Amino acid sequence: MPAKAEPAAARDGDVRAVVVDDEPDARAVVITLLADHPEIRVVGEATNGREAVTLIRETRPDLLFLDIQMPDQDGFGVLDALGPAVPRGVVFVTAHDEHAIRAFEVHALDYVLKPFGRPRFTAAVARALERLRALDALTLRHTLASMAHDRVAGRGPAAELALDEAAGDEQRPSPPRRLGVRTGAKTILVDVATIDWIEADGDYARIHAAGRVHLVVQRMHTLAVALEGVDFVRVHRSLIVNVQRIRELHRDADGGGMLVLESGVRLRVARGRWDALRSALAMDEV
Repeated sequence: MPAKAEPAAARDGDVRAVVVDDEPDARAVVITLLADHPEIRVVGEATNGREAVTLIRETRPDLLFLDIQMPDQDGFGVLDALGPAVPRGVVFVTAHDEHAIRAFEVHALDYVLKPFGRPRFTAAVARALERLRALDALTLRHTLASMAHDRVAGRGPAAELALDEAAGDEQRPSPPRRLGVRTGAKTILVDVATIDWIEADGDYARIHAAGRVHLVVQRMHTLAVALEGVDFVRVHRSLIVNVQRIRELHRDADGGGMLVLESGVRLRVARGRWDALRSALAMDEV
């Protein structure tokens, strides 16, 4: 069983951290120094590589303070085992300097050599937090830019969405490959494969595809039925997402969470939609 730190009360904006080291005194030093940074909440500690992999998958931290040489599995083995579940920020804390080049090859934010003092550790934490803020700002910028684009698209008249005449018919042999967005005499053909996500707005829907937003007169249920059997899943009553565009999943302790698209846009996932999302992704958590 992993040894877990006593979690502090959660606050909005907390940076969640896990500490991994086979030496109890080394873990205690890191946790003590992290107490100087109130924005960081230590959500767990692990004594070896196997514990670390399990704990990180359970807690999904933002920051990982990771020893390299451990009896069962070294720090690099932990990262390999985690695959896409590697935290956004990794700081190696080790007594061995020969692994520094490899550490930065796996995109570590810092490499702190033991024994270290408070100034060196504080500098490493500051660098890690700065990098995490930069990543958050980047994804937030993409999300806000997309929302701003939505508002611009919403100022014009809504188009009609020309679906296959058999859309919704149980006998329809296959889902549509294209959608026709019709405004007056003009119809824009939208390849279904290029759609990133679809957002509801009352009786309207905004289709995000290939860098453009199409505001159409159509309800989400009709779109969900029409796209059934393609790479789309309804992750919220107001959101349909192309699973081929999903880059990351972030599950909250309360059962909700969010997903991150390849474009950096973040979208909420409703508590009751995770099973459908996993099924659509054909994903088994390991």
